[in-house]
Amino acid sequence: MTAVVLPAVPRVLIAEADPWSRDLLKQVLLNVRCDARLDLCADGQHAMERLAEVPYDLVIVDWELPGIDGLNVLRSVRQRKRNPPLPFILLSSRNDSASVREALPLAPTAYLTKPLDMENLTQRLQELLLNAGEEVSCEVPALSPGMTLSVYLERRRESTDGAPLMTDVQLAVKRSLNPNGLDLTLLEAEIRNDPQITAVLIAAANSAAQHHGVGVQTLSQALHRLGTAQSMNLILGLALKRCARLSDSHLADYAERYWELSLRTAEYGRTLARLLDLDQERCYCAGMLHRLGDLALLRCLQEWKQAGGELDEWEEIGDALAEFGAGYGSALRTRWRLPLELRELIAAVYQLGGGVYSREALVMNMAAQLARLTEHEGIEELAKSRTARLLKIGLPELMRLRKK
Repeated sequence: MTAVVLPAVPRVLIAEADPWSRDLLKQVLLNVRCDARLDLCADGQHAMERLAEVPYDLVIVDWELPGIDGLNVLRSVRQRKRNPPLPFILLSSRNDSASVREALPLAPTAYLTKPLDMENLTQRLQELLLNAGEEVSCEVPALSPGMTLSVYLERRRESTDGAPLMTDVQLAVKRSLNPNGLDLTLLEAEIRNDPQITAVLIAAANSAAQHHGVGVQTLSQALHRLGTAQSMNLILGLALKRCARLSDSHLADYAERYWELSLRTAEYGRTLARLLDLDQERCYCAGMLHRLGDLALLRCLQEWKQAGGELDEWEEIGDALAEFGAGYGSALRTRWRLPLELRELIAAVYQLGGGVYSREALVMNMAAQLARLTEHEGIEELAKSRTARLLKIGLPELMRLRKK
């Protein structure tokens, strides 16, 4: 294929109904051409309106759009007889020969089936967005004049990308491969301790695009609903985002501490659930996700520094976590539409409200108290606590838990 000669900064339209697939397309495209100007939409009508207003250099559209479908969007584009034709990538979950024959007369630049082959998509985008031998690099956008850390963090709360990755995703995927492809059981074992991956896969599995009524509340359920290819794409896509890993040593130290606390809470939650014959994996996921907001805040602090902001190595980090950490977590869980039942378990980690509590909620509250105990703190008082009494767990059982 001959590379298309593009303007200095290409303008691209992405039309995809599923927010997680849309975000993945955005990240893959920006990884190829970080300076591209992107417009995103979730339905065919919006896509048609944008196409009527903007002279795009590339359009990526899903066939299965609500309202006006992607094939009709393509048909409308081709009827305008632009010369040269507008590069148009049509995505579809249809891989049957009849669907391909239906699309081919409209001359899509590429017809890519879902789940997407990331390598193939990246190659296509490179052909369409880069001239031969061209490389594009982008500076981190500078802060607005007079921007303060408090205002910056307040604004970022509703748009943060979530926590930094605590797992090497490339290595995790590589270790999960066998001669027959990606093994979901192996993959789960590799990524189950990463809060960001766990949250994103659960959120993606609960998106409307999955067309299932029963809510997904564990990593295992999410992996099996999404399938191997989509799970792998979403995981690898997370690594493409800005500040996916923390490079600042002080921020990384804070992240390690919150991550270790999450791991301890998750393990205690699972052990207690097993002891009481409750849902172990739900309790494990709730423990893993309860510090997601603090970790997301640390990622935003690194973005602040990269944009030129000043940050005291300890005092300002601690103050920011105390002021914004809980709010970031609440905003993420709401925006990502994590199931209410899972959010209630996460809330129980912090405190028990009034009313009747589920036994899983009591387990998570007890798990958090156990995780926060230092080596020199006794557990006698914990054994006398209201949570222990409601769970009917005494000092002997708590002593055994602490020794594990």
